[in-house]
Amino acid sequence: MAVTATRTATPAAAAVTAALALLVAVLAAVDVTQGTATAGAPELWKALTGAADPGDASVVVASRLPRMAAGLLVGALLGMAGLALQAVSRNVLASPDTLAVNAGSYLALGVAAVTGVSLPLLASSGIAFAGGLAAAAVVLSLSGLGAGTVRLVLAGSALTLGLTAVTQGLLLLFPERTEGLYAWNQGSIAQNGFDGVVQMLPIAAVGLAGLLLTARRVDALALGDDAARGLGVDVRTTRVTVVVLASLLSAAAVTLAGPIGFVGLCAPALVRQLARRVRAFTRLRGAVPLAGLTGAALVLGSDVVLRALVPDDLSVAVPTGVVTSLVGAVFLVAAATRLRDSAESAAPDRLRPRGRRVFVTVLSALVVLLVGVVVAAVLLGDAKLLLGDVANWAQGRSGRAVTFVLDTRVPRVGAALLAGAALALAGTLVQAVTRNPLAEPAVLGVSNGAALGAVLLVTSVPLAGSWGVAGAAFAGAGVSSVVVFGLAAKGGFRQNRLVLVGMGVATAATALISLVIVLTDPYNATKALTWLSGSTYGRTFPDLVPLAVVLAAGVVVAVARRTELDLVSLDEDTPRLLGIGLSRERLALLVLSVLLTATAVAAAGTIGFVGLVAPHAARALVGRRHVRVVPVAVLLGAVLVCAADLLGRTVIAPAQLGAGLMTALIGTPYFLWLLVRSRGGR
Repeated sequence: MAVTATRTATPAAAAVTAALALLVAVLAAVDVTQGTATAGAPELWKALTGAADPGDASVVVASRLPRMAAGLLVGALLGMAGLALQAVSRNVLASPDTLAVNAGSYLALGVAAVTGVSLPLLASSGIAFAGGLAAAAVVLSLSGLGAGTVRLVLAGSALTLGLTAVTQGLLLLFPERTEGLYAWNQGSIAQNGFDGVVQMLPIAAVGLAGLLLTARRVDALALGDDAARGLGVDVRTTRVTVVVLASLLSAAAVTLAGPIGFVGLCAPALVRQLARRVRAFTRLRGAVPLAGLTGAALVLGSDVVLRALVPDDLSVAVPTGVVTSLVGAVFLVAAATRLRDSAESAAPDRLRPRGRRVFVTVLSALVVLLVGVVVAAVLLGDAKLLLGDVANWAQGRSGRAVTFVLDTRVPRVGAALLAGAALALAGTLVQAVTRNPLAEPAVLGVSNGAALGAVLLVTSVPLAGSWGVAGAAFAGAGVSSVVVFGLAAKGGFRQNRLVLVGMGVATAATALISLVIVLTDPYNATKALTWLSGSTYGRTFPDLVPLAVVLAAGVVVAVARRTELDLVSLDEDTPRLLGIGLSRERLALLVLSVLLTATAVAAAGTIGFVGLVAPHAARALVGRRHVRVVPVAVLLGAVLVCAADLLGRTVIAPAQLGAGLMTALIGTPYFLWLLVRSRGGR
């Protein structure tokens, strides 16, 4: 019976492989015929046979054929890398994206660009390999191999946010040296000649050969670590070897075309679907070539669709990685809706009750700290002032220079305070409603949706006022929250589904933001990038009015509904037994959190991790009761963002970094520490 199955599997595997190879060939042929210049199939044939005009031949040989070849190679590299990472980690969501390999390579190349050293392509690939390998090692060590899907995605996404924040800071601080790096980071297979493809081919060959040589040992890992050891497999060495090989393949792809998102996630998933019908693909040796072909088909298919839907003059500027990221976002959401929930995500906080004296002490200390931070933020900056200058300004008796400084600085400090408080309160509400201590607006995609709405308005209507930006941000946050909470509500906001759907929506929103920035003019692109970094620069008092109104209303509602928050955060049954409409209460609190997030994003850009750090720290300080958590979290959020804004504009003055970049640098280690702390249910 087994012999018969093996014999029938081989022709089926050959047929599937041949069909996929034919599809790739068709996509490659179509891709070569697309472009701004008129060079269809007849011109292509003439160029290949040497009978074409020099102009047509140069278009085909110097641009279109290298682009097609790059698409083939990059797709194959990422497909094979993703399959290897998923096999060695036994995690269906492992990929160069979710393991922060691309973000690590991006940062490494950004640092190299800042140094001003001109490196050949192979040396750049080595730098990208080192950065990607280091990032993958951090994620895998924090999440644990085979420890769970959500934990790996959370660790990878958090590290990606932190590394990307550092790279964006380099882009803003060194715009001349890093020119073009942002567009490159979106992933584009456009090439000038075959040099890059030819230089990456040996790396691809080494990676493929290494994976095929280790295939049997990796297949043994699928049986479990103990079973693999019983078969004589060195588990640790095998895993390290495969991660190194996958990072090498990913680095070659990143060096050639930039990060092409989610190909390494989707291609292995399609291979798994085929493996259910063809047993030959359940083995790594048979699945690796198929994953390479599938990845090539995804990249070339995305490029063909892009050029078919977008006008020729715009398709040149739109990176292929934007399309693949959108496809990956849909895949991530679909995977989340099918994923069975388990106890693999963060364990709930186990906190001891705190007395009233502790609460009063913490609250008093935070008030003193807030006053100190506000005073420092008002007095320090590119021009240092005294308290007497502030007093004279408040009374309208200050000089012109002092008046100008404080007229620009005080609204900025106010925006940081209000945005931090609003995001902290939004995070508190979301964590209570979802009963997930790792949920927050940025992780769940609400902040990204708000940012997309605001960026669309900022780039299309440069003179839009604060209320208009707030409205656009609320519209974006509303759409994203409807998708996230609507899909996660099936089954009761379970942690795995909520986090993964949020990640998918955040990915889609980020890809669309990148598309808008790439297509807009350089002035609006710089303005959008600065705004996205969480900058409070240029804020005025009228800009703060929408945020102040929503924050005041939010605090009142949260305090008034403190008992309901306590009950909703316990379990599903207790609120119903006490006569509380759980669905209605959840909806109202989630709408309030969306309003808070949208107005905060409109006032200060995207600022991540505040909605995670502040509520978690507040519960650790004063316990679970929301009558105490709400004021403490609000004060902590205000202090955190105000301090981040102060550091961003003083540490490297006269240059400045946005508060969002600073909070990402602070929040990423804290978030990763929470994952380590929650591992094993502690």
